[in-house]
Amino acid sequence: MSIDAVSATRSAEAILRVEGLKMHFPVTSGGILRRRVGTIRAVDGVSFDLRQGETLGIVGESGCGKSTLGRTLLRLYEPTEGRIWLEGEEIGTLGRKAMMAKRRTIQMIFQDPYASLDPRMTVASIVAEPMLVHGGFTARERRARVEELLGLVELNPAFADRYPHEFSGGQRQRIGIARALALNPRVVVCDEPISALDVSIQAQVINLLQSLQDRLDLALIFISHDLSMVRHISDRVAVMYLGKIVELADRDTLFASPQHPYTRALLSAVPVPDPAIDDSSEIVLEGDPPNPANPPKGCSFSTRCPHVMARCHEIAPPLVAHGPTLAACHLLD
Repeated sequence: MSIDAVSATRSAEAILRVEGLKMHFPVTSGGILRRRVGTIRAVDGVSFDLRQGETLGIVGESGCGKSTLGRTLLRLYEPTEGRIWLEGEEIGTLGRKAMMAKRRTIQMIFQDPYASLDPRMTVASIVAEPMLVHGGFTARERRARVEELLGLVELNPAFADRYPHEFSGGQRQRIGIARALALNPRVVVCDEPISALDVSIQAQVINLLQSLQDRLDLALIFISHDLSMVRHISDRVAVMYLGKIVELADRDTLFASPQHPYTRALLSAVPVPDPAIDDSSEIVLEGDPPNPANPPKGCSFSTRCPHVMARCHEIAPPLVAHGPTLAACHLLD
């Protein structure tokens, strides 16, 4: 099926739903007889939904669980707990064969275009690999599809027989995008797709993603720590801290009126064109984020929050609606 035909058959609908998702990694100690001594709570009870054609931005400090969440959605990591529905089908319990077939629907663009492309494979082999793995394409169909995809990501189809080392970082990321689109997915997880690129190239890749989304009616999960890019591309934004979503709102609401103290601190750190005329001041958080292997009791942000109360150390606030925003903070009660 051609790219335009795929786009024409899709409608605006909820495509992905996540409920109580957890991804915990065991901490072990010892030599041959290793024993479990703790647990790293990388993702710790995340819930959200994603509509067709929508972009959900996920932001937070390094180590907050953003990338782990993205990989868990594709079951590159097997979730510890929680449920994931894709196109109305729960995929968390699918067997290996069934899950492999379902991955046609959800694909990933990786962070580092220098590490995610096999240097021994040509561009044609890299982009065609998903078609080869999943089957259903002849050699001629694969070649035609590769050339179509390269044109779609604004690369010359004549480059198909070249190797990754012959391309710049931005071109390599375009190859990674073409590979992710090879099977006509409906959801694409973008795991910091521009963080390894020069600033001059980042806007080009973002504009390409937006163009592809409009043409193919893609649902995107855009993981990043660059708040300016998240604001540019996202329809809604989820803020993560220590494995949890602490605030979730549409883009304009979140940037204009952040509710959670952590969100306000993040936004205050965004550079402004002229600090002399900006009346806001940066909120400097003291200390480092807690160890995810030993999170604090109660609110996960209580050890750094400038507005902490006694109950924050005892009771974890739920993520509930406060006007148009979902936020997890006792201050809002």
